[in-house]
Amino acid sequence: MSVKIKPLADRVVVEPAPAEEKTASGIIIPDTAKEKPQKGTVVATGPGKKDEPLTVKVGDQVLYGKYAGTEISIDGKEYLIMRESDIYAILS
Repeated sequence: MSVKIKPLADRVVVEPAPAEEKTASGIIIPDTAKEKPQKGTVVATGPGKKDEPLTVKVGDQVLYGKYAGTEISIDGKEYLIMRESDIYAILS
């Protein structure tokens, strides 16, 4: 997947995972009660800082803070742009 945006420095663009629609027991969660997702897929990365290369790459599944990043909309899709330091872990 390619996004028509190139982040600067140590910033990355993440496509958030969809919010959960049901609980484990099958109860449907209304839109007003859905938790903001805290995981997603990296779709674009900047070049990193001069002496600090990025450790994430396009395609990585990552965990990030609940209020991390800035929401942006590109071609009708929602993304988050954040610094690499806002990412807590890469899922394997």
